[in-house]
Amino acid sequence: MTTVLTPASPLTAADRCDRCGAQAYLRVVLLSGGELLFCAHHGRKFEPELKKIAAEIQDETERLTSVPASSSEEER
Repeated sequence: MTTVLTPASPLTAADRCDRCGAQAYLRVVLLSGGELLFCAHHGRKFEPELKKIAAEIQDETERLTSVPASSSEEER
């Protein structure tokens, strides 16, 4: 059997960490077929174990440090 992964949709503010309820920045698609969502903190904390059971890890933590295109020079 071949497993085909479809492109994941971007995480939104409505996606919440399964551990603490904060905004999720990581989606872990499990080899077993389910998925887990994590905030950056819990994603880093559980990363070594998650890599063992993940088919795919969607990491959007770079959004935490990006500067919005609409911000002024003083805000940057």
